[in-house]
Amino acid sequence: MADWIAHDPRFHALTIGHARLEKLWTGCRWAEGPAYFPAGRYLVWSDIPNDRLMRYDETDGSVSVFRQPSGNANGNTTDMQGRLLTCEHLTRRVTRTEFDGSITVIADRFEGKRLNSPNDVVVKSDGSIWFTDPTYGIDSDYEGVRTLSEIGASQVYRVDGNSLEITAVVRDRVQPNGLAFSADETWLFVVDTGASHKPGLAVTIHAYSVDASGTTLGNPQLFATCPEGFFDGLRVDAAGNIWTSAGTSVCCYSPEGTLLGTIPIGETVGNVCFGGLRRNRLFICGQTSLYSLFLNIRAAI
Repeated sequence: MADWIAHDPRFHALTIGHARLEKLWTGCRWAEGPAYFPAGRYLVWSDIPNDRLMRYDETDGSVSVFRQPSGNANGNTTDMQGRLLTCEHLTRRVTRTEFDGSITVIADRFEGKRLNSPNDVVVKSDGSIWFTDPTYGIDSDYEGVRTLSEIGASQVYRVDGNSLEITAVVRDRVQPNGLAFSADETWLFVVDTGASHKPGLAVTIHAYSVDASGTTLGNPQLFATCPEGFFDGLRVDAAGNIWTSAGTSVCCYSPEGTLLGTIPIGETVGNVCFGGLRRNRLFICGQTSLYSLFLNIRAAI
């Protein structure tokens, strides 16, 4: 019996019939933000309430603490040079871990005011850094420190890769969460989990067209509405399909927004990323555990 459900015949081409969903490790309070490092064949992910970054070594299956304390780290990714970028709830900033282990602050304020609690981050091919800034890390003392927003809004920001100038590029979401560029970078997908603060609000993914300069966005278009629970993190494969956490499952959507398939995980899913030698291994952060599934599709470059 397959470990997934196909809702569209196209999903079968993306899966491997005998590949199994694997639980790689358990022991987190809230796992999030997986980022894969191909040079070392390891994965870094966050355990937010435990204030630590974890490391999974693909060569031998071992798991260790990568960094603790981590500033209640949430979303992670790599930049164009292979350095770790991290969203930190406690310190309310986005940082870069340099090759020597030192930490550079990429963004911690907008227009002189402290950020809320950066949540998820992606890098565009021009080196710019894009991140979401909802209030989850300042809503309680569980994943940060409870306090009021200085900005008074939850937005998506772009940081210039050279000057580190920060601009707000999305201002119309209630709680922007996961984000990802399409394979050709002409669209930015943004999850809105505002239902956590406004009951009855739909949990959505909206698509924003990226202008020719790569610096500003067009008006949002509804891409998908969550079938169960909450969308959270998402990634894009080489064919343009979107793989996203959705309640206790991972859902795969075609580039036009058709639900192709579902991978039931059995616990709330926070985020996903592609890794492995051929970038065809989907790593999945469930609430307490790290999972993976080999696919018949590679990550978008």
